Amino acid sequence: MIQNNAKLLMGPGPSNAHPRVLNAMSAPLVGHLDPDFLEIMADIKEMLQKAFQTQNQLTFAVSAPGSAGMETCLVNLLEPGDEALICVHGVFGNRMSDIVERCGARLKRVDAPWGEPIDPDQVKRALEECQPKLVAIVHAETSTGVLQPLEEISKLVKDSGALFVVDAVTSFCGVTLKVDEWGIDAVYSGSQKCLSAPPGLSPVSFSERAVEALNQRKTKVQSWFLDLSLVRNYWQGAQRTYHHTAPISSMFALKEALTLVMEEGLEPRFARHWESHELLKEGMESLGFEFLVREGFRLPMLNAIKLPEMIDDKSIRQRLLVEHRIEIGAGLGDFAGKVWRIGLMGENARPQAVDQFLSSLKQII
Repeated sequence: MIQNNAKLLMGPGPSNAHPRVLNAMSAPLVGHLDPDFLEIMADIKEMLQKAFQTQNQLTFAVSAPGSAGMETCLVNLLEPGDEALICVHGVFGNRMSDIVERCGARLKRVDAPWGEPIDPDQVKRALEECQPKLVAIVHAETSTGVLQPLEEISKLVKDSGALFVVDAVTSFCGVTLKVDEWGIDAVYSGSQKCLSAPPGLSPVSFSERAVEALNQRKTKVQSWFLDLSLVRNYWQGAQRTYHHTAPISSMFALKEALTLVMEEGLEPRFARHWESHELLKEGMESLGFEFLVREGFRLPMLNAIKLPEMIDDKSIRQRLLVEHRIEIGAGLGDFAGKVWRIGLMGENARPQAVDQFLSSLKQII
């Protein structure tokens, strides 16, 4: 349900928020240690556990966007001298690699061509050659539109004894993500994608193994603000300890967005994303466009579309935005000017959004 005067956000995020979410943001402010607000934090934690499909006690929302969730996982689990194996098949695997080096850890990489998933055999060979403390991978690579299968790689990581860290910024609440069943030790997401809440919060969850690794650290976490040994005392336990002033209004919005997810149900929500993807696929292919990613590895909520030579990337995107109030995403890195990234996230994964986009695109081209 998009407000009449709103632009239709069909890029890589943020997505449009439901009116109930926007209304929740306008509620009167309370203190960040107010008993009523602590109840809201408890509700958020419980719904995040259900959405992540986990029993992890250390599950909460970092008071910063998804990139801070990425840093939270890596800076807490890595110390100088640790070895980390990062699977890279797009922009965000490269970003994790950068953070690993900033932690003073030793970086090992497994790379796949952009637009392709990581091959489990590559991970297997890499694990035979090194003994990393953690292995990290992007579940939904927003820069390329690749949906990365996780179960086989998770088993390889578990057998190696390493921690398994997953970037679920774009996949969370859009496709199946089973944190406990898939043996994920640390996972992070963002509020602005398939959750359809305003940007600025990063849901995270840590397994008991990950918490044990945190407790056994010999050095301080390099970031005071993201240090879980401090933050977790604000989110759990009978005696909540002040750590920082939480973004109260954004938390109100997150709670309402999660409530909408729970009301809809995870499986119907996942099905809605796939159905919208199929509608977009049919429409784009009828216009002569091709998908970048091969069948079986495509994200339903972030569609990477190849641009024919006769298509002027910038001018069409600008006309969509100015004349039709529809935003779509440009390509990144090697794909700049060569692909569009069309988002169908959360509230926008609906036939009405697909029809509006296709109708506008047909008028332009």
